[in-house]
Amino acid sequence: MRTGAVTAVAGGLALGSGLGALWIRRNLLVATVNGRSMEPTLHAGDRLLVRRTDRVRPGQIVVVRAPDPPLGSAPPDTGLTPEEEAALPLVPEAAPPPGGRLLVKRAVAVAGDRVPRDGFPALREASEDVVPPGALVVLGDNPSVSWDSREYGFVRPGECVGVAVRRLHA
Repeated sequence: MRTGAVTAVAGGLALGSGLGALWIRRNLLVATVNGRSMEPTLHAGDRLLVRRTDRVRPGQIVVVRAPDPPLGSAPPDTGLTPEEEAALPLVPEAAPPPGGRLLVKRAVAVAGDRVPRDGFPALREASEDVVPPGALVVLGDNPSVSWDSREYGFVRPGECVGVAVRRLHA
């Protein structure tokens, strides 16, 4: 093979690898579960392969951007008792992910589904009869410690990051 042909093949492989890496970065992400809100399905430290999409079906595990908590209603996902949390040293937090904190929850209603008012206090006064286009209603699998649509209502269009494809093993 000639030197020019080898260079062209190597360049083609490098370009293909770069495009493949770009596709992976744009379409997939790895999320790590933090807290107890998805127990027993998922546990703190579990890693998920997530496909970036806003196309969600009820029952799927989703990663969504957390809305700002209303005053006096912080997310209980730490999994720590108040005493344990108070004993933690004050350490500057890493920069939050783009768009704020991410939550792992289960989609219980998607666009076009009836708004589930029972059990969802934040949705009882919703003016809509069906979930609006692009919106979701989410719930943790461990509702007693989950901060979800019961407190903040709909996950609005654009706040869904993606759908969990599978759990990754270490």
